[in-house]
Amino acid sequence: AMSTSPANPDEDPLLQQLNRLLDIQQSAGLLAQLANAKTDAEKERILFARVLRPQLALPPSFTSPHMPPLSPEERRVRVVMDSCAFKACLSCVAGGALGAFFGLFTASIDPMSTVVPGAETPSTRQVLREMGSRMVSYGKNFAVLGIMFASTECALEVVRAKNDLLNGTGAGAIVGGVLGFRAGLKAAGAGAAGFAAFSTAIDWYMKHR
Repeated sequence: AMSTSPANPDEDPLLQQLNRLLDIQQSAGLLAQLANAKTDAEKERILFARVLRPQLALPPSFTSPHMPPLSPEERRVRVVMDSCAFKACLSCVAGGALGAFFGLFTASIDPMSTVVPGAETPSTRQVLREMGSRMVSYGKNFAVLGIMFASTECALEVVRAKNDLLNGTGAGAIVGGVLGFRAGLKAAGAGAAGFAAFSTAIDWYMKHR
């Protein structure tokens, strides 16, 4: 005798009816939970846990799609850290430290720069004094450069209301042009183009690497 059961179990009418009953039961339970929820946030958590999380296969610990609200102290810290003044001060400190390191490095690879032909060999105190003066000089230059670049970039970000590569490019062009303007228009143009390309490359590498 030939079997009357379908080849595909999913096509069995009894199984299809049972699946529909289970779906109705689950929907009824979901509606009951939503009806008992007192706030919209609680309803969102229920919907996410019962509907979205099983579909996305998220871990049970992830119970809500929303991050918890920031406390007033965290909000104040974030406002301060996002301000142009804080960014300028941070760039000043970082630039000064980087400049001091470069000053120390250049003095270490060129320790006899103070030696004049025919003069005596410089003492340890003279070498240390030269290293200190180089560190201070490089540190000041890099600190000023950091303040100029960070302030310009932050101002462009505030005016444009965007955070993209164009802010770094514009800031580099402005700062490079201003620094090169002391040597003439050609130097200003070359400084603007070079600084803009350099800042764009660094910004792209930091954000898209």
